[in-house]
Amino acid sequence: MSSLEKYRNDPNYKVVPTKFGDETIDVIYRKLRKPMSRAEQDQLPPEKRDMFSFVADFNPRTYEVNPYIICHQDVAVKLRDGTTIYADIFLPKDSGPVPIIVSWSPFGKRPGEGFDEWQLMGVPPGTVSKSAKFESADPEYWCYYGYGIANVDPRGIGHSEGDAVFMGTQEGRDGYDFIEWCAAQPWCNGKVGMFGNSGVGMAQLRIAAECPPHLVCIAPWEATGDLFRESMREGGIKGEYAESVIGMVAGQGYIEDPLAMADVYPAWNAYWEDKVPKYRNIRIPTYYTSCWNHFHNVGSFEGFRKIRSRKKWMRAHREFEWPDTYNNKNLEDLRKFFDRYLRDIRNGWEFTPRVRIEVMDAYTYDYQTDRPENEFPLKRTQYANLYLNSSNGTMSTEPNVPEAKMSFDGATGEVCFDFKFDEDTEITGYMSLHAWVSVDGYDDGDLFFTIKKIGQDGKTEIPILVLGEEHPGAWSKLRLSWRGLSEELSTDFRPELSFEKQEKLKPGEVVPIDIAFVPYSRIWHKGETLRLHIAGRYIRDENWFERLVWKTDNKGIINIHSGGSYDSYLRIPVIPPRWQSGDYIYR
Repeated sequence: MSSLEKYRNDPNYKVVPTKFGDETIDVIYRKLRKPMSRAEQDQLPPEKRDMFSFVADFNPRTYEVNPYIICHQDVAVKLRDGTTIYADIFLPKDSGPVPIIVSWSPFGKRPGEGFDEWQLMGVPPGTVSKSAKFESADPEYWCYYGYGIANVDPRGIGHSEGDAVFMGTQEGRDGYDFIEWCAAQPWCNGKVGMFGNSGVGMAQLRIAAECPPHLVCIAPWEATGDLFRESMREGGIKGEYAESVIGMVAGQGYIEDPLAMADVYPAWNAYWEDKVPKYRNIRIPTYYTSCWNHFHNVGSFEGFRKIRSRKKWMRAHREFEWPDTYNNKNLEDLRKFFDRYLRDIRNGWEFTPRVRIEVMDAYTYDYQTDRPENEFPLKRTQYANLYLNSSNGTMSTEPNVPEAKMSFDGATGEVCFDFKFDEDTEITGYMSLHAWVSVDGYDDGDLFFTIKKIGQDGKTEIPILVLGEEHPGAWSKLRLSWRGLSEELSTDFRPELSFEKQEKLKPGEVVPIDIAFVPYSRIWHKGETLRLHIAGRYIRDENWFERLVWKTDNKGIINIHSGGSYDSYLRIPVIPPRWQSGDYIYR
């Protein structure tokens, strides 16, 4: 039985032929988790209760949230194909028309009802009200400043009709319809913006790419862009991330299942192309953020680079997305952005640097915070090659290393290559690795790469703390059989995989690989070591809060070749000081 037939014959799935341009592709949907009332949730053991599958009873009404805010609950909105979706609209009481900030995602427009506190790690209890949609604008903040908030259940979610889609053009068209409906309502001043992180950020890109006339600005704070390359098949290795998303949300019908699609369609096709935001269409003011240590990192920077707006800003930071989103300093910064473009307040927002970065150092210590820059990657970047020496596990700026190979068991082993800095060195931007690899006893292999910082003793690892837990450093991944590069997408600083065809290894074959690490910014002090760590598996402390899983395929001995005709090297983006006066360095 083919993998597609497996889903056709499973009563929990259905397969829907769908047009993507000139191509028709069978799209797999799985049954959504059924909405559960509060009483039904209370009957479950605590570990099986889920705030996303809780869906309050359908109850269209208008009520007072408090003496200053009203909510129009379960407001029906008809999309262009006749599907009805529902939204909760929060407005300042007794105000005239106001700008509306839209929160769009599958996470339920009122998932917090019946729960004591939002489960937002790193955010103090009581910071976010129960009026807020998950990872979104809190009405009990924004309404006080003259904004309305629209919390939306997209098609298929909660009580909204239809089957749920997972990113892509359909979501963009639905969002277009909702925004134009909003702008026509008497309580809206005709200007609509969007805000939210993670899934709420991703939706903004698809919707903005459809160019709804009344969408004035967006703020995608952490947003995966290319679903296939950045999530489902990162480096060609099948990720299980989507399972935790589509398994949580609730509705009456089905939801598009990208995990099943990655199983059936492991190569690039029109379906996966449809999941990539049409960045070139986005020309409105955009305020991005990115956490250096989170899997939305790549998409956030790719979006920032590729959108065509002349008014775009990026702020990159060390901490996780939730505490960053609801930190009062950052909320006030965001309010200045929205005040400028949704309320036409001349508040000097244009003085905001186009790029602000935190240069990380160790644990919770940042070398620099909100350092202003004009672009990313930085124009003053000086790239340097660190050549791998497989005879002793070191790296050198000199290419003349002995021909050798370093081997490890793909399933259980790991190897390291070290380079010790003789002066303070800042690395900010895109690192990449060009290496030669072979596999003994198998025709494929998975490689997980990490860039670590080691102390002056040459032994002690110096991590970054994220939500109080240790994060080792910048990362990348590769399944060797998907090593082919895309000439169209690759740049001088970032190689991109094509996923056009799978190429298994022949016995004894040594193949070149080129992989990109996530964007990164960190300082190595004099005497500290940069360590390139390579393993055949994802390695994190067992308490690491992100339960990310990849389905690996390692059954052989992996060899890293260097020297002679094997020019294996790590390319690093070194940022020189802006100025230097004697021994004093101005970064």
